[in-house]
Amino acid sequence: MLTITRKMEFDAGHRIPDHSSQCRNLHGHRYTLQITLTGDVVQQDGESDNGMIMDFGDIKALANEHLVNLWDHSFIVYEKDYIIRNFLEKLPGHKTVVIDRVPTVENLAKIAFDILKDVYHDRFGRTLELKKVTLYETPNCWAEIDG
Repeated sequence: MLTITRKMEFDAGHRIPDHSSQCRNLHGHRYTLQITLTGDVVQQDGESDNGMIMDFGDIKALANEHLVNLWDHSFIVYEKDYIIRNFLEKLPGHKTVVIDRVPTVENLAKIAFDILKDVYHDRFGRTLELKKVTLYETPNCWAEIDG
């Protein structure tokens, strides 16, 4: 199986409210998102994507539109983390992303996969599938989810 992967980065803050260590404090990360797709290689003379599964620029544009631009420079907060949600709601124009689970790297990878799987599925009338999302929280810590 042939796959292609596009890497993107974004910055976001979060906290793990019940964590017994430092992660319970407000902090941020430079996340690295890797999007891996599989599909048929285009074999059509004259097509812009000839010889490709999908143009890397298209992968980036779709990821930006549906995920990265929404999360970049935001604070991602668990919907039941009322103390922080109430605080953030008082900040005028603050970019807050409220999610239905604790914003661990595992949960964020799962959410990212769920958002992006339909975005790439059979895009442009071609056989195309989101195979894997890898989300690095730090250079040494990450989560992966396979489709």
